[in-house]
Amino acid sequence: MTAVQQPPATGTPATTSGAPPERRGPSAIRRGLVPSRPPTGLARALPRTVASRVRSLTTLVVVLLLVLLGVTWAAVVSAREGVRVIGRDAGPQVVATGDLYFQLTEMDSQLANALLIGGAPGGGRDRALASYDQSRAKAGEALLKAAKLADETTEDNTARELVYALGRYERLAAQALMLDQQARHASGPPPESVVQRYRDATDLMKLDLLPKAYNLTLDNGTLVRHTYEDKRSDILTGRMWILITGFALLAALVALQLFLAVRFRRLLNPALALATLGTLVLVAASATMLSGQADHLRDAKNDGFDSILALSRARAISNSANADETRYLIDPGRADAYEQVFLSKSQTVLYLKAGNLNEYNQAVQKGVNFEPGRVPFLGFFGTEATRSTEDEQRRALVTVLEEYKRFQANDRRMRDLVNGGQRAQAVTTRDAAAGDYVRYDKSLQSLIQTHRTAFLEAVEDGDSGTGGWYGVLPVAGVIIAALVLVGVRPRLAEYRWSK
Repeated sequence: MTAVQQPPATGTPATTSGAPPERRGPSAIRRGLVPSRPPTGLARALPRTVASRVRSLTTLVVVLLLVLLGVTWAAVVSAREGVRVIGRDAGPQVVATGDLYFQLTEMDSQLANALLIGGAPGGGRDRALASYDQSRAKAGEALLKAAKLADETTEDNTARELVYALGRYERLAAQALMLDQQARHASGPPPESVVQRYRDATDLMKLDLLPKAYNLTLDNGTLVRHTYEDKRSDILTGRMWILITGFALLAALVALQLFLAVRFRRLLNPALALATLGTLVLVAASATMLSGQADHLRDAKNDGFDSILALSRARAISNSANADETRYLIDPGRADAYEQVFLSKSQTVLYLKAGNLNEYNQAVQKGVNFEPGRVPFLGFFGTEATRSTEDEQRRALVTVLEEYKRFQANDRRMRDLVNGGQRAQAVTTRDAAAGDYVRYDKSLQSLIQTHRTAFLEAVEDGDSGTGGWYGVLPVAGVIIAALVLVGVRPRLAEYRWSK
């Protein structure tokens, strides 16, 4: 019997006896013998080919570059706007309106001088009236600037009320001068009718005009302060984001460089290396520029604007105190009040602990020397002594303090004569001491000028610090982007931009 071999069952592969089955390893998957599993989750969004990965990294670099340019542009805009407002627009206008307070006090001071001089020969009354008219004109100009700067209803109303109050003061002053001229009195206190009219005028000045002028200056100064705080904060924030974005861009460029070096076995891509170097220079230059702008803005605000405004205020208060000496002589009925007001104003300018004017004068003669880090007095001059960092400013302040000591010594001498019943000699002594006060006022103006110079230099540095950056940023952006594209184009061309 012949044996017949049966074929294998359908669906059962014929295998060689003892032959092992084929392995399905990674090489088989890559050859397509076994299909690979499709990616799932986040992996589905990632590029899977070399060309797509290069394009993705290139796109990331370009996007980060645009973000870096945008952040830098916004920071430059903030820096230029801050310098413009503080240095060219509101800052100088606020300083000008701050002069309004001084001109008002000068008007009242010269009116008192004219009434005290009376019909005495020598032309002193005419000179006082000429100074009065000059101060009135300057006060009007400063008030006009303040009205232009007012951008809120309250500020506008304050400026309008100042105009009306100034008109009332001028009317009262004219009446006092007319009555004084009719009386034809000699040097010294004028008649009671003149004194009463002057009281009305000076009360209006002290209780209405000067407080409104000071409030207007404070309101306008708020605009500068807010601008400084906002813009400097924007500058520093912009610098932080430049560093963050710049670091991310540098990291992306380095990653692209390393990927191309590993995948295409090239040690260096010259175009990408230049783009990385250019980015590093741009980030460093931008951060340095913004740091400088923040410093310029701080110097213009603190060493310039704040000091000018404070010292201008000290000058106006000193001038008002000087006028209180004249009021003390022409109005004996209010002598005690004017003496107390003189002490209060003096302590506002330079504060030393004292119970009365005599104690204050003694303290001033002994305690106005200062050293860096050790300032034994307060007030406007105390703040200035603490704030002064430049040698020129300290020397100017020392001169101011020496002249202030002389001013206070002259006041003490004048009051001692009045208390001794020698009022006529006191009037003569005050006239003789007028030159000392002029020297004090000029020394104070010189100190203000040192801060004005610092202010203008800071503003000029701020303007020049951002000069050309509106052109630098787009040019730098185009160059860096072009270098990146030049660096990756040959590598992508090898794939003919295929998937």
